[in-house]
Amino acid sequence: MKSIVPLFAALAIAFAPTGQAQAGAKDPQVQTKAAKAAKAKAAKAKSKKDKAGKRVSARSSKVLKAAPAAAMIDYDGEHHNFLEWQAVREFMDEMATQHGFERAYLESLFGQARFIDSAVQLVKPAPPGKPKNWQAYRDRFIEPIRIAAGVRFWNENAETLARAEAAYGVPAEIIVGIIGVETIYGRDTGKFRVLDTLATLAFAYPETPNRAARMAFFRSELANTLVFAREHKVEPFSLLGSFAGAVGMPQFMPGNILKYGVDFNKDGQIDLRQSSDDAIGSVANFLIQHGWNPEHRNSPVTPADVSPNHAWEPLLERGLKATLRPEELRAAGVTTATTLSAERLYGLVDLQNGAEATEYWVADDNFFAITKYNRSYFYAMSVIELGRAVRASRGG
Repeated sequence: MKSIVPLFAALAIAFAPTGQAQAGAKDPQVQTKAAKAAKAKAAKAKSKKDKAGKRVSARSSKVLKAAPAAAMIDYDGEHHNFLEWQAVREFMDEMATQHGFERAYLESLFGQARFIDSAVQLVKPAPPGKPKNWQAYRDRFIEPIRIAAGVRFWNENAETLARAEAAYGVPAEIIVGIIGVETIYGRDTGKFRVLDTLATLAFAYPETPNRAARMAFFRSELANTLVFAREHKVEPFSLLGSFAGAVGMPQFMPGNILKYGVDFNKDGQIDLRQSSDDAIGSVANFLIQHGWNPEHRNSPVTPADVSPNHAWEPLLERGLKATLRPEELRAAGVTTATTLSAERLYGLVDLQNGAEATEYWVADDNFFAITKYNRSYFYAMSVIELGRAVRASRGG
């Protein structure tokens, strides 16, 4: 869905009237004049924004919800004339032809969009660095603050979590683990305007080997954002999210909101930003749609030992899916303390620990369903362990 380990940049900058020079700061008359001047300036700015908002609304065929106050916070983005870019003009043509958007409305939106250089920098591949270290990664997520927040979230949403588990067969601790790893239960959902970041990455993705594919992906997500905003009567610039455009408590990309988002509180809206009910139901629905098997109620992973002959190494190249029968694992020198079901398939997972010994685990299809949320063994394991830690902390 995010398709990614959570990484956010809070780039909000609050502006306030500066008043007069300090030379007259102690003079009451100067203070009064300064206050009046600041008030007049603020009123003028507000009037200008209100008029601009009315023009945009008038051009849209839908009535949009007002943007929340957070959306009005400025941040480090440059005003670019996206309308001059040929690719943007072609995109607007497609949205008008394929989705029925008014061209004037689209021009108004892209005329306000900002280029976010920090998003471009953050999507660049990380330079070669230290070896992968599962224990260091784990310590970022299985820690007291996140566990305590998870206990509060579970207690406050116990009924909804139980309802989601009954409806989808996804245990509460897995849902709690995902939302905790993604955003610390809604605390860190990102402060980028999604329309800005997606426009930037759709048309100005950095030079990388997979640039064309990634630009196509973000262009699709930009289209999904506009469709979602129209369908749910949301002002597009009010959608805030990660540097890559992920939204809300569970950090769904806009396309995944359209495909897997659930109105779990039945209020007529899918709101992953403010509704914990919708976030919980949507996470459960995503997992079940990506291979979660409700009948497999034991742990998705079990510790494994591997033989010194390394016959098991080719099994690590099977990808993010369960493809191995228990007898295949045993024949390659992989053993577990618990008996694996002969009726199920598994995969071999390695969790590297830098200079320390690598951990090996045998995982079932439910573990690999979690990797569809973020394509990482570390991510899936941290979700499982955080959920367990929260459950244990609240007394089971």
